[in-house]
Amino acid sequence: MPTIAPLSDADWPESIADMKDGFAGALNVYRTMAHHPELLRAWAPLRQHLVKDSALGPDKSEIVILRTALRLGSEYEWVHHVARARAIGLPDHRIAAVREMPDGEDGTIVRAVDAVIDHHRLPPDLEADLEQALGRRAVFDLIAMVGFYGILGTILLTYDVPTDPAIQAAFDADPL
Repeated sequence: MPTIAPLSDADWPESIADMKDGFAGALNVYRTMAHHPELLRAWAPLRQHLVKDSALGPDKSEIVILRTALRLGSEYEWVHHVARARAIGLPDHRIAAVREMPDGEDGTIVRAVDAVIDHHRLPPDLEADLEQALGRRAVFDLIAMVGFYGILGTILLTYDVPTDPAIQAAFDADPL
């Protein structure tokens, strides 16, 4: 049982009524964040940038998110982003490799996520490798994405937010 339940439609705050039919009403994590409407509203523009408009692009973004979810122990984020990664065409072997240390560019991204989580910085050689491979804006987006999903993971773990049923059922039918 969650310690704070995701808000139902009946309990949805009027101050963010315009957000209920979008991303905020679609997932339990945001229905939980709706207990603090001002935070959820402020969250939306950064979410838009990192989730939809990141310089990393969809594949690399999912690698960042999956590794962050794994490192935080956030089953909710892991299950959700396995589903998202599959939906954009990432093969299961590439997704599963995030649990270890993948080769190539994915390995560089995984090392970067680990550095941000463990040391709160990228060492100069890794930052240079990332900038050369991905570009400066993507390096900034990677750092911001780890922080963003670190906050989400902390909210999810603090309040024991349940994985959304349809996503959990799909994962259970085809676990990774």
